[in-house]
Amino acid sequence: MVKQRDAFFDNAKYLAIVLVAIGHTWAQMMDDSRAVESAYRVVYTFHMPAFVVISGYFSRSFDLSPQKVRRLVTGVLVPYVVFETAYELFKDVADRPDTEISLLDPSYLMWFLAALFIWRLTTPLWKVLRRPLLPAVAVAVLASVSPSIGTDFDLQRVLQFLPYFVLGLCLRPEHFQLVRRRSVRIAAVPVGAAALAVAWWSVPRMNGGWFYRQSAAQDLGAPWWCGPVMTLASIGCALVLTACFLAWVPGRRLWCTALGAGTITGYLLHGFLVKFAEYRGWFDAPWVHRPLGAVAVTVLAAAAVTLLCTPPVRRALRCVTEPRMAWAFRPDPAAQARAREHTTPAAREPVNA
Repeated sequence: MVKQRDAFFDNAKYLAIVLVAIGHTWAQMMDDSRAVESAYRVVYTFHMPAFVVISGYFSRSFDLSPQKVRRLVTGVLVPYVVFETAYELFKDVADRPDTEISLLDPSYLMWFLAALFIWRLTTPLWKVLRRPLLPAVAVAVLASVSPSIGTDFDLQRVLQFLPYFVLGLCLRPEHFQLVRRRSVRIAAVPVGAAALAVAWWSVPRMNGGWFYRQSAAQDLGAPWWCGPVMTLASIGCALVLTACFLAWVPGRRLWCTALGAGTITGYLLHGFLVKFAEYRGWFDAPWVHRPLGAVAVTVLAAAAVTLLCTPPVRRALRCVTEPRMAWAFRPDPAAQARAREHTTPAAREPVNA
């Protein structure tokens, strides 16, 4: 029997990926618009934390069993290798000839797959700890004052986003029910408005690099002690805004619910559209930087990523996003034993001549 998908989480994944695409689009338009940059900063405070929390929640059952490791390789590692190579080749053709391909330095949005691979491999460790959130936060804090970490696999982001993944591992269905109460939904409105006001205030006063979680404090020209302060502050703000976001996610099936199963294709493909528009200079058009232009581009980004999440696109790319690759793995003795146990006695008995 196929397990029934939860409409709430599919809706949340779809809305989160729409915000990811919109955020990447706004990044090309915010240099001369304080309003766009304010909205961008609010979205960047919580959209990836929300995505990572949900990823952690659905990684709770991960262990180092052969079946789960195979799924990790086919569902995360293979797409990373394929699309990291594709992004580098795309850059080579469209923008920068003679680009070097390096699987150690994730391009653009590919850092998330590298991070997810590392996080899932460490899941058994976090599951055996009594209070895993505390060491996960400590790791993020230490990363924020360690400029020597380097850029391999975008480890700064891997470590600074780690607490959200570990939080997802710790959550249970009842925790999501708490943020979906009517009182939380009502409170989310003034909290969101306050977040926009703070973001507006911060634009000329705060380095936007803090919102990417990919640099140590020293790399942003700040004293080392700003790293722990900003890390803890960003975690607090991200969790509050993530709760506000989840409070407004519908729990019933909608027209977009089925798209939640295809967010991996939307995530991996929308970057090509954004980068193509950037390489072509489309974001430099004067109309894009007018209020109506910004709204139009935002709607286009949401529509484009929606189309990329549809079942036909997902089926077309399944060979690289969800490949079976039975040829690459040894047979699982446990799975074979379970298959034999489910064979009916009649099927096992020889037919009498």
